Amino acid sequence: MGFLQTEESKRMEIEELRRMLVACAGLNRRKDDEEFRGLRVKMNSDEDDNRRDKVVCVTSGVSFLSLAIVNKLLLRGYSVRIIVDNQEDIEKLREMESSGEMRTYNNNLSVVTAKLTDVEDVVEAFEGCCGIFHTSAFVDPVGLSGYSKCMAEIEVKATESVMKACARTSSVRNCVLTSSLLACIWRDGTKQDLSKVVNQDCWSDESLCINKKLWYALGKLKSEKTAWQIAEEGGLKFATICPGLITGPDFIQRNPTATIAYLKGAQEMYANGLLATVDVNRLAEAHVCVYEAMKKTGFGRYICFDKVIKREDEAEKLESQVGMPKNKLSGNTNVISMPFELSNKKLSSLMSRTLRPCYNQF
Repeated sequence: MGFLQTEESKRMEIEELRRMLVACAGLNRRKDDEEFRGLRVKMNSDEDDNRRDKVVCVTSGVSFLSLAIVNKLLLRGYSVRIIVDNQEDIEKLREMESSGEMRTYNNNLSVVTAKLTDVEDVVEAFEGCCGIFHTSAFVDPVGLSGYSKCMAEIEVKATESVMKACARTSSVRNCVLTSSLLACIWRDGTKQDLSKVVNQDCWSDESLCINKKLWYALGKLKSEKTAWQIAEEGGLKFATICPGLITGPDFIQRNPTATIAYLKGAQEMYANGLLATVDVNRLAEAHVCVYEAMKKTGFGRYICFDKVIKREDEAEKLESQVGMPKNKLSGNTNVISMPFELSNKKLSSLMSRTLRPCYNQF
């Protein structure tokens, strides 16, 4: 049975159809708006990523090298978090800021306290940081001069904690560890198959370091090997820098423990052409260079030095700077000279591509 549609019912049907079309159009607009808002969120997220890339943490923040690295980072626009382990170090930083030695740009510097041997403490300190610079700088825990076997063990423990914290902190992407050239050069020269070229592929002999009581070399060697193992297991992007003796303004006064410890065995290093030095500011620049290169292809170990002490006048100058007796380095005729060649071509190539021309000499 059919029926005749009245004018009123037709009008109501058309009105309902119009409302449906409007509703569909509104739904499509909301969908487009959501997609647009999602795009905007993505763009803001990228901007946040760029900002996060500029948030980094430097351990042992009051050390000679760490302060130089912090200043280089601040100059390049990074937000830097410094880790210290006591109130006394915070007071030192305040004094440095007041004196102008520590330059705080746009309030981009913050300080946190943490024990580097405590993984949980370090994870909390790292939270929100994209990059970590672990300088492995320590002082004798019992207040004695020199670098003991105990200190080597503490350094290994601290590096292990830092690396585990890096692997566990979701914000951390890259880590640069300061090792030492000493982790590369102490090898048994009597071995016939030993290459005379010392480069980033060379590792010191652990038993040789122990036999010669080269505790600083042993600490750096074991720390770096431990760090590489944890980085590889945790899939962390990682690089190490192996510098020569760190020099610079008043370096013996500002960095006495590491300087004295590094120079143990200096006569043999000098005789073998392996006593190398590097200026602290250029070393700091190299750290930042390597870190920035890690965003692309930077990876692995980098040997870093300015020059090798080869002449007697150079040796005498170094002796004078560190308070050594004259001819202490060059005057020992009992040392058997077995010349090696130091190579830092990998870092030279990297820095010549990314730094100002004045650093091409690396």
